[in-house]
Amino acid sequence: MKNLRRSSLKLLLFYLGSSLLVACSTPKDTATSRAMQNLTARYNYIYNANVILNNYEEESYNNYIDNYSDVLPVYTDPEKFSSESVLHAPANDRALDAIVKKSRAIIADKAFSNYIDDAYLLLGKAYYLKTNYFVAEEYFDYTAKTYTKDMNVLITAQNWKARSLMQLNNMDDAAIILDTVYDNLELVKKKRSEPYATIAQSYIYQNRYTDAIPILEKAVKESQLHRNRIRWTYILAQLYERQKKYKEALALYTKVQKSNAGFELYFNANLNRIKVTGILNGEHLNRKKELLALLKDDKNLDYHDQIYYQIAEDYAEENNITEAENFYRLSIKNSTRNNYQKGLSYLRMADLNFNKHKDFLKAKAYYDSTVSVLPKNYPGYAQILKKSQNLEYITDRYEVIAYQDTLQMLAKLPEAERIAKIKKLTKIKVVPVAANNGTFRNNLFPDAGRRNNAGAPQTSSFYFSNPAALSRGYTDFLTKWGNRKQEDNWRQSIKSSSQSTSESIAKVENDGYPTDKIGMEKTIADKDTTGKKYMAAVPLTPEAVKTSTGKIIDAYYEIASFYQQELDDQPEAIRIYQLILSKFPDNDHLGSVYYSLYLCYQKTDPANAAKYKALVLNKFPASIYAKTILDPDYSIKQSDLEAAGIKRYNQVFELYEGKAFPSVITEVNSTIQQYPAGLINPQLSYLKAIAIGRTQKIDSLTAAFKAITIAYPDDKLIVPLVKEHLAYIAAHQGEFRNRRVALPDFDPAEPRFFTSAPVAEKVVQPVTGPDLQPIVKTAKEKATAAVKPAVVPPAVIVPQTAAATPPAVVPPAIVKETSAITKNIPVVAPIDPKEVPVVPQIAVNTPANPPVTPPVPVAETPVAPVATPEITIPAPVKTAEVPAPRPVIKDKTFSTEISKVYYFVVDVADASLTLSSSRFGIGQFNRGNFPGAGLKHQLTEFDNDQLIYVGNFLSFAEAKSYADGITPQLKQIMKVPAGVYSSFIISKENFEKLRSKDLVTKYLDFYKNNY
Repeated sequence: MKNLRRSSLKLLLFYLGSSLLVACSTPKDTATSRAMQNLTARYNYIYNANVILNNYEEESYNNYIDNYSDVLPVYTDPEKFSSESVLHAPANDRALDAIVKKSRAIIADKAFSNYIDDAYLLLGKAYYLKTNYFVAEEYFDYTAKTYTKDMNVLITAQNWKARSLMQLNNMDDAAIILDTVYDNLELVKKKRSEPYATIAQSYIYQNRYTDAIPILEKAVKESQLHRNRIRWTYILAQLYERQKKYKEALALYTKVQKSNAGFELYFNANLNRIKVTGILNGEHLNRKKELLALLKDDKNLDYHDQIYYQIAEDYAEENNITEAENFYRLSIKNSTRNNYQKGLSYLRMADLNFNKHKDFLKAKAYYDSTVSVLPKNYPGYAQILKKSQNLEYITDRYEVIAYQDTLQMLAKLPEAERIAKIKKLTKIKVVPVAANNGTFRNNLFPDAGRRNNAGAPQTSSFYFSNPAALSRGYTDFLTKWGNRKQEDNWRQSIKSSSQSTSESIAKVENDGYPTDKIGMEKTIADKDTTGKKYMAAVPLTPEAVKTSTGKIIDAYYEIASFYQQELDDQPEAIRIYQLILSKFPDNDHLGSVYYSLYLCYQKTDPANAAKYKALVLNKFPASIYAKTILDPDYSIKQSDLEAAGIKRYNQVFELYEGKAFPSVITEVNSTIQQYPAGLINPQLSYLKAIAIGRTQKIDSLTAAFKAITIAYPDDKLIVPLVKEHLAYIAAHQGEFRNRRVALPDFDPAEPRFFTSAPVAEKVVQPVTGPDLQPIVKTAKEKATAAVKPAVVPPAVIVPQTAAATPPAVVPPAIVKETSAITKNIPVVAPIDPKEVPVVPQIAVNTPANPPVTPPVPVAETPVAPVATPEITIPAPVKTAEVPAPRPVIKDKTFSTEISKVYYFVVDVADASLTLSSSRFGIGQFNRGNFPGAGLKHQLTEFDNDQLIYVGNFLSFAEAKSYADGITPQLKQIMKVPAGVYSSFIISKENFEKLRSKDLVTKYLDFYKNNY
């Protein structure tokens, strides 16, 4: 017996020694080495890697957060590819790294084993779970192309490759691969459930539920994994429900409910079972009772939000909106752990306010909450975000409509009734404020600071019965925390976006009043209770009524365009366009409305599309809309013509800068003859007129100006400026007729023709210019002006080249200004005088409140004036209504805090472009549309950007009014490609922070989201 044991021990030692020698020796392709490598690869690496992988997948399954309002995904995979998914790797990354390490060890050290293909598959799966889908797809592709003889390996590799492509949103290539997989599945007998499930997922992504159902049923039958069978059964029930096959859905929900599924899956199966049963029986009341009964079960405490949501949905189906809103609010209130559900409840409240109540302010608050809660991979998230960011646009215009409707209603009332109605409108609505309101008591320490004057010592040891202890505690609190506002989350000095949004919703639901007592008292104190605003704005003349109606039409038109172009909501756009036609059949947007309706109906209603097409062609045959209908390439051709026109204008402008005035006249005539309908022709004609003024008598200049007003009566950039020039010339005929040429260069050796009043000092570069200094009026002229107030000599500002004369002859001019707009201008690099033509000015005597033309987008250009115009105190740019102050929003760099100075900025994202002609156009707009406002435009550069900024504006409302005016004209003003520039409004404090392209981009996002 002992000898047998010794023999066995010797054999074992010999075997182990041999194994050790083989393991330490250089691997060779022998039967022994292959057997040893297979042994170690299988049990040391493949087995352990698969165990780690299975544990990781099970952990991921248990931690996965499902959105039960939508069809569940077949697999609990990481999120699809995005910039964020790459930056945020899975939390348990070490497990995946271990799989990668073991797989690479097999490939590197076990080259003769039979598990190389398994190693590549493991590598691909590990990178797939790391969300590195590109690398995963490469591994699966290599495996599928290399191991074609093993059908199981081939199908597995192709299946995972298709899954990788779907995660990369490459559905077309994934579908091609899955077609091959489906054809080959009959050739294997095992492991067919996952390929079937992947094919079903592909159909679900395409909303092809009918095709997905039979494939997923096969996957359920083939699956050996219990958790997959239950999950896929639930998904089948969801698909049947969406196909309105409620009996099949009920059977499957019941099956999941009776299985040993996880509690969350069980609960949702039960919830859906109740819903489907109610649909089949038509018993809404019983369904609500069953749902309310679920609230009594303590196990469902974390799911009360979903129960309330289902009750709300039931009421919404019955069109009982009031009760639906009540239960949506309860769902939001009770949502503690399920962000999907909370976001869905917010979304339903937002949609109800948007679609049913048309309360866009409240809808915006709920949409803001929705996007702050829902994950970014939620289906339709981008559309919700777009609504959230842009809904204020619609809100503002509906407020304009409501305000103007109210004014017109008041105008129709007798004066006594009107006054009474205005008093009623401005009366403060008393809103009760709860003493506690869910926050702190008004006095946290009611007995703090008091002394016990009863004479008897306090014997109680209870803290809140001890005045001395309370007093010390109150003092200590103030020392540490200061005088904090009594509210929830009082420790936080900066609130999160979700907290701010919740407060906004509470305020909106409180009819615009703050929910705290102090805030309400301040609001009431600030509210206009006298009705002065209404009294002053009531349109009591036909002209005022026409202006008010125009504002309503414009607001409706902008809303309809927004629905059509931004939100892609064609039915709502059609409704508003039709409303415009029914209420205002004769309006300035008629051609555009007909064309827009033609586009809206084009895909859904050919008959109506043909109707509005005919209206455009018959009533507006010369419009851009008719031309576009007749020639779909019209806009492309027009863009080419505009580019050619801009190029030609820049060439002519260079001639003008070089004082080649005869050549300017010749080139302008040639260009207008070649492009008779060119958008740039009014500006070319203006250059021609100034060139004529530089070379000919005043009559020729006047004729050239009058020709512009006749040829381009609808122009809003040049014609207003030309009319001012003509008015000024008419008021100073004597001075102009004494000149050899209408607009001579200024000769410093001669006495100045005009003198200027003393104003604030500002040094400018020495330049030469025509003798167009402002006249100091004599007493006789002042008397004439008093008798004839209609003759107000506006400025004729003549572009002048920047050719410099010898410095010894022309000393630097001192220009003084009183305009508020010249204060606090950011310091920029000196401007090359060759870049911007100096614009000589004809004297300006503007009224105290100069007329402001309808909004025409404008940008300002810094111009170095040679002569100082007679400057009146600039009147601020007027706005119709002053918006209520908005809450200050700050990020790490920028803030919406109210400033004393604002700029309108045009950002040109190309430093190689010359902007002198564009800045000249901005100056033309300013002088023609905002005379006397003292607007200046300047240039600053950094990185590859050039910023033209116009200012100073004393408020955001002033800058916004200016922007509304200049923006439609920027296409004419800017002599650069349309795609390289953008515009925005910015406060002086934020502007001074713009020092790089990245900061400009960041501010553009900040501006879009907060203004």
